[in-house]
Amino acid sequence: MDHGSDRATPMTTTATMRGTRQVNTLPLLLPAVVLLLLWSVLPLLRTLIYSFEHYNLMTPPARFNGGLNYRYLFTDVSTWIAIRNSIVLVVGVLVASIVFGTLIALLLDNDFPGQSIARLMAIAPFFVMSPVAALIWKNLLLDPVSGLFGWFMTLAGLRPIAWFSTAPMLSVIMIYSWRWIPFATLILLTALQSLDTDQLEAARMDGAKGFARLRYIVLPHLLRPISIVIMLESIFLLSAFAVIYTTTNGGPGDATTTLTYLIFIKALNDFSIGSASAAGVFAIVLANILAVFLIRAVSRNLQA
Repeated sequence: MDHGSDRATPMTTTATMRGTRQVNTLPLLLPAVVLLLLWSVLPLLRTLIYSFEHYNLMTPPARFNGGLNYRYLFTDVSTWIAIRNSIVLVVGVLVASIVFGTLIALLLDNDFPGQSIARLMAIAPFFVMSPVAALIWKNLLLDPVSGLFGWFMTLAGLRPIAWFSTAPMLSVIMIYSWRWIPFATLILLTALQSLDTDQLEAARMDGAKGFARLRYIVLPHLLRPISIVIMLESIFLLSAFAVIYTTTNGGPGDATTTLTYLIFIKALNDFSIGSASAAGVFAIVLANILAVFLIRAVSRNLQA
């Protein structure tokens, strides 16, 4: 017994040494760190430097001007108009996505002939690229002469509307909603399929009507996926650009100029890299503040 104990001691010591041996993970992490620096950190730092310089492509070289770019940014009326337009766009698309996404998800959750095809068609617009979606709506649907909406209005005895002139922001919201409602539908439909059917059946047997079951069982179950939809869509919609560029070019006037499109105007129309960089830094700060609040709200919702 004593000899067995003596032989076990070196093996135990060796296992302990192997378990506590430090592994050098730097060679494994170094490629990812270098890629992160080259891809995001260095461009962000360069943008921050440009935001404190008077740098116009028409009058080089760049000169340090302190915080004049930020002072001009916050005193310019177009900045606050762009922020207002960004808020209107995000809120409008979110409302449409949640309302119509919930309705479509509830409909697709029922059994009916061709259910799989209907689900596929419902989520298909989400996979259409933004410029393609913008061209479809601009030329095939909303055009007052050859568009489908104009044809329906003519059949009803009404005068076709030039949507991008009379209701430009509504038109942009319609296009983005068409793309993002399928995303909300997919998330909410997945959540509905995880709903406990025994709970619904018990409520039905207790005499709860369809609306009562929807209000007290289904909708509370959808609060968590709805919060996820709000978080993801808000982050993506703050950088909305392609549809606006393809359809309205930020107009008429500044009616559809969002903060992202304002940065584009300052950089490529006015050639003012300094002002565009200041607006970009401001947009990054706003997006991160919004992301922090949304992530905390989603975390509290998930923990609840």
